[in-house]
Amino acid sequence: MNDFLRAHKSYLAAITEIIKPRYFHEAVKDPKWREAMSKEIEALELNNTWTLEELPVGKRSINCKWVYKVKYNSDGSMEQYKARLVIRGDQQIEGFDYGEIFGPVAKMTSVRCFLTVVAAKGWDLHQMDVHNVFLHGDLDEEVYMTLTLGYRARQSNKVCQLRKSLYGLKQAPCQWFAKLSSKVMEYRFIRSYADYSLFTYHQGGKYMSLLVYVDDLVLMGNDADTCCKFKEYLNNYFHIKEIRPLKYFLGLEIARNSRGLFLNQRKYALELVKKCGLLGSKPTDFPIEMNHKLALSDRKFLVDPMQYRRLVGKLIYLTITRLKLCYAVHILAQFMQAPHEKHMEATRRVLK
Repeated sequence: MNDFLRAHKSYLAAITEIIKPRYFHEAVKDPKWREAMSKEIEALELNNTWTLEELPVGKRSINCKWVYKVKYNSDGSMEQYKARLVIRGDQQIEGFDYGEIFGPVAKMTSVRCFLTVVAAKGWDLHQMDVHNVFLHGDLDEEVYMTLTLGYRARQSNKVCQLRKSLYGLKQAPCQWFAKLSSKVMEYRFIRSYADYSLFTYHQGGKYMSLLVYVDDLVLMGNDADTCCKFKEYLNNYFHIKEIRPLKYFLGLEIARNSRGLFLNQRKYALELVKKCGLLGSKPTDFPIEMNHKLALSDRKFLVDPMQYRRLVGKLIYLTITRLKLCYAVHILAQFMQAPHEKHMEATRRVLK
């Protein structure tokens, strides 16, 4: 780690300390969060995301809520308070409020290959953030939303008819990706059939490759001028709020020096340990002994196994760079089956 800048070390060591509010009545007491919510409403109105209408007979409106997040700079310092208005997509009805919902995201194999080429060729590597990414998607369905808390309207009996896609809508990722991919291919990029989120450009010895993961766009290329022209092209259609060297992507910290790329998941691991309440626990070199036999338990099954499954899933993702975890996670993963699934498996063995 001595070969890397102090900014990288500060970012790897940073752990979130600012407490985020969960509800509107908590956030409205803080002027910083009030300002963040005002900016969000202003951005939505400037984008013509909705129009105020009376709810038609036979239609229903969907509730919405505020989600609060603290964004950080690459050196670990606080960047901004972000408040996002999210529609309750869990209240949507398939075939009535939405149709197609699938939105491709980058595969980890593609990310590895992408970074391998960058390290081998020494090409430029940039990350772009699109401001309010889902608001760029066009909405085909007729969707109505209730007025949000903190939004002042002249007529309180009105509802918001969505004209653009909004965060929380089930079809939002699909609509955004369709809009983005159409503009990218108009620039003569070619979509990869192995990974639909990967686009490549090759014209006259100039090469670029674009990797998409929802609102994170990662671009590499062998010519700086060609990359700059493409960034300007994207900015004409989508508001690119920041273009910077790639440092943090999908939980991976990426630092670069003269010898290549350094990948780490220390920040991801620390946040995971902190969320489990084990930040002060004593570390160990080996998470579990080889050939360890787990004892049977007489306790009742978990009422809600989703928390356990989410934790194991995050540990599996952590094995991208923490290879020592692989065996321990493999042992834990066998208990991710639901009790009735285990019973059915035992029954099939008996019938055979």
